[in-house]
Amino acid sequence: MPLVTNDRIFDGLADKFERSLYGTPRGAIRLAVLGHVLPSELPTDGRPALDVGAGLGQMSIWLAQRGHTVTMVEPSRDMRERAIACMGDLAVTPVDATWQTLPERTPGPWGLIVCHAVLEWLATPQAAFAQLATLLAPGGYLSLMVFNRDALRFSNVIKGNLDKALDDRLEGLGKRQRLTPISPLTDAQVRAWSTAQGLSIEAVTGVRIFHDYLGERHPTPEQLEKVIELERRYCQQEPHWRLGRYLHYTLYKPETVS
Repeated sequence: MPLVTNDRIFDGLADKFERSLYGTPRGAIRLAVLGHVLPSELPTDGRPALDVGAGLGQMSIWLAQRGHTVTMVEPSRDMRERAIACMGDLAVTPVDATWQTLPERTPGPWGLIVCHAVLEWLATPQAAFAQLATLLAPGGYLSLMVFNRDALRFSNVIKGNLDKALDDRLEGLGKRQRLTPISPLTDAQVRAWSTAQGLSIEAVTGVRIFHDYLGERHPTPEQLEKVIELERRYCQQEPHWRLGRYLHYTLYKPETVS
């Protein structure tokens, strides 16, 4: 059970996110792996897309550049404003909403929903997942990425946090500027929730399988290029994908219930 009873919204942390994620090799790897798998997994017909918890807008931009009209939902004002500043004339509409208000603010149904690195920051991620499934149109796709609890345990062991790993005290507390998720998830949870909502798992991808365990925390451009090649090569291969820091799921809602 999560230790935090309120969702984490990142007001005032846009600079930290930009520096600690997308200004580092971690962000480059994340975008490179997603850019490698998503073009062949998501629809390419330009259908309207809903980007839930869009953060700094990277996925909204990616979708809009591929012909989708995007509704970008982000409850953090400074994250939303930073994202808008990067949009130019792309077909992206920003919306200030939480997942609880999506049925009123962005009712859909949507043929494509993107929700990356959001559920792990919510006190009730299963309820939010069910909400997304409800908003998804029959024949629609959900691109879901979650923080992997099993990889978090492995990382804690590597760092010497043995008691924390043994006690399964892996959740963050959602305080100050700490960025340990309050509700890290397992593959088993996502599979169970998908089955309960009638969604089929079309593909699973591990994101950042190798990078976080490198002895060199700041690889050279040449080293980073090789790491990205490894991440792309093994991101969907057993057993490697299971230890991705994030797990990405391409989910499909059948047009008819069997």
